[in-house]
Amino acid sequence: MSGHRLLSTLCCALLAVLATAWPAGAVPPREPARQDAETTVGTHDGLVRGAAHDGYRTFEGIPYASPPVGRMRWAPPRRAAPWLGIRDATRPASTCPQQAGEVPGGSTDEDCLHLNVTTPDGSGPTRPRPVIVWLHGGGFTTGAGSSYDPHRLATRGDVVVVTVNYRLGALGFLAHSKLPGSGTFGLADQQAALRWVRTEIGAFGGDPHNVTLAGESAGGYSVCAQLASPAAAGLFDRAIIESGPCTGRQDRPFAPSSVPLSTARSDGADFAAKVGCGSVPDALTCLRRVPVSRLLEAQDTDQPPAHGTPLLPDDPATAIATGRIHQVPVLIGDNHDEGNGWAAGIIQAGHPVTPDTWPEIVAAFFPLAGQAKAIVREYPVHRTDGGPVLGAVIGDANFACPTASTAGLLDADVPVWRYEFADEHAPPLTSGTPQFPLGAPHASELPYLFDLGGRPRALTAAQHRLADTMIDYWTRFARTGDPNAPSSPHWSRRAVLSLAPDRIVPTRTAKARHHCAFWDTLG
Repeated sequence: MSGHRLLSTLCCALLAVLATAWPAGAVPPREPARQDAETTVGTHDGLVRGAAHDGYRTFEGIPYASPPVGRMRWAPPRRAAPWLGIRDATRPASTCPQQAGEVPGGSTDEDCLHLNVTTPDGSGPTRPRPVIVWLHGGGFTTGAGSSYDPHRLATRGDVVVVTVNYRLGALGFLAHSKLPGSGTFGLADQQAALRWVRTEIGAFGGDPHNVTLAGESAGGYSVCAQLASPAAAGLFDRAIIESGPCTGRQDRPFAPSSVPLSTARSDGADFAAKVGCGSVPDALTCLRRVPVSRLLEAQDTDQPPAHGTPLLPDDPATAIATGRIHQVPVLIGDNHDEGNGWAAGIIQAGHPVTPDTWPEIVAAFFPLAGQAKAIVREYPVHRTDGGPVLGAVIGDANFACPTASTAGLLDADVPVWRYEFADEHAPPLTSGTPQFPLGAPHASELPYLFDLGGRPRALTAAQHRLADTMIDYWTRFARTGDPNAPSSPHWSRRAVLSLAPDRIVPTRTAKARHHCAFWDTLG
């Protein structure tokens, strides 16, 4: 295996490792839940009974599509079958198939197209709240909607929050020349969930005409894809993109991206051969009989969606550059030290970053002639700063500068607000002591919005204030399309809002600090 392939595979594995930052073991119970008349809600498919908590209600494991099993494996999602009686919605349903990590022990259950609704007390059809639909990250191979407890968003922001499972890995994004919907089944699931929200969320107190689609990392890039998908027209009214820039590309492997359909089909043919279905007369029938566990063993750590398809005709980068996107306001941002978590993992995996090894490590990620030498000159490594310098290269090339580019392109067509999460003492997402301070790495903003795995992170008083302010910004944006209010520091569309404890200030230096002029020149 080449150095580039080795480190690219490592980086994608580290993305999955970040997902395992959620506490291991089963999601712990919240305070004892109760059931009353307000926890039974009628949908078009049947009644569901949720649970009442202190100030909010939850309805978990609601099917938004039929199980994608048997002949429905690698088929577009279909409406869930109605049920008789009252369906229990007091606990999450199965997560979509994935290796062990964020989901303890992993999952092989294909009956996974479920969503979870969290709604503040007092919500009802007569007083509808704005709705936030959350798409989880995890490199399109791992993750679950139930990993994100959004009750603080719901109660402080007075919004209804929906978290979604969608098909992952080969089951979500396999492409084959004889397979309609190739490369985009996971994206189609997200659209099916949005259609469910438009139809059903009113019964839970949500406003079906005020829906914000939000996500982080692969979930953020999914929002980009839905902005560019003609099939998503009319399904959401605003967009929030966290650390998932729409201009992601395959030669910058730490951030999510899409691939041409031809590439996805070639990869799909290799995958079919790997599981013993490459030379049989009916490859699709063969593939649909392969056990899930074998599919998971055979799939790559990286499983991007495909563009050049009916659902996603253009690469999202091309779509936003040409204005072929849905005209909705966008809140977009990244974290100050996106690359540091990966840099620490690469060093821990046995790739020390020193002045001597630095040119070789850079060349592994940037093999084109001249690129590595230019990067080594722009980002010199000295005796003890190899980790932070590698983190800066990863973060600038994959997140900070693509986010700036994405925001600039979007701003030509829609209102855009951009942030940078910059808490240099953000709670660590992984166990152990890194070789250098990580600052605000990839995904470190999430505990300020959610209780990950059902457990709140330990935040200082100043960090709690930052979390409250972020929730206020996010939910005001969901309510009106503008995050501003007199009670919070003003967020100008002409500047990046830097978010740090007791230091929320606009900045115009982010592009310069992240060497974006250099990366624009490098190409």
